[in-house]
Amino acid sequence: MAYEMILTETPIAGVGVVRLNRPGALNALNAQITAEIFEALEAFDRDETIGCMVLMGSDKAFAAGADIKQMVETDAVSMLQNDWTDWSRMTRISKPVIAAVSGWALGGGCEMAMMCDMIVASETAKFGQPEITIGIIPGAGGTQRLTRAVGKALAMEVMLGNRQLTAQEAAAAGLVNRVYPVEHYYDEALKLAERIAGMPRVAVRLIKDAVNQAEELPLSAGLNYEKRNFLLSFSTEDKTEGMTAFVEKRPPQWKHR
Repeated sequence: MAYEMILTETPIAGVGVVRLNRPGALNALNAQITAEIFEALEAFDRDETIGCMVLMGSDKAFAAGADIKQMVETDAVSMLQNDWTDWSRMTRISKPVIAAVSGWALGGGCEMAMMCDMIVASETAKFGQPEITIGIIPGAGGTQRLTRAVGKALAMEVMLGNRQLTAQEAAAAGLVNRVYPVEHYYDEALKLAERIAGMPRVAVRLIKDAVNQAEELPLSAGLNYEKRNFLLSFSTEDKTEGMTAFVEKRPPQWKHR
């Protein structure tokens, strides 16, 4: 599919990359670019040759926020009737998505990074939810995902005090997995994606599903959900191959089914 505001590629077998490409606007998110991002991720999700995805911007900006020009004349009724993007599409991606973040990840950009399953950041990354400075609040999960990731007190300071978290602060708070120099963060994100793509993919999807449920369910219900996915994994050919390879002391040959 031809896109206007993103680039896609498969630089490594099993890994799909979606790159935001609005350099003149610091990759600000408008209706078109978000739709293209979700369409590209959904296409990789359907592709049986892809096991993991990387979502990234440029070294200067992952995404500097929503495109305010698109919303400045919009009122509440218009937003309710014509919400310009269905952010829930991101939550329906079944394969892992790694955000490779460098530079600004603000507002909707920070929220989009948090929708991913892991974040690999460059040392220049800055995370924030500055919506209060334009008289609104986060609207794509910022108040919920950031609080779950870093805790109430720090989330309040970020959103009420317009504090921006450095990559190192975000990693210390649990928002970011790893931090690398800007010249290496993308390669390191690819390495992580390649390692995950090489795992048995049904088990990968069952794990992602169960971990996501951990944020939604009480412990007892979550444990029951995990047990269901655990039992499902015993129906796969990769379970037989993995255990047989372990007993025979050889590398497994995954069939991804």
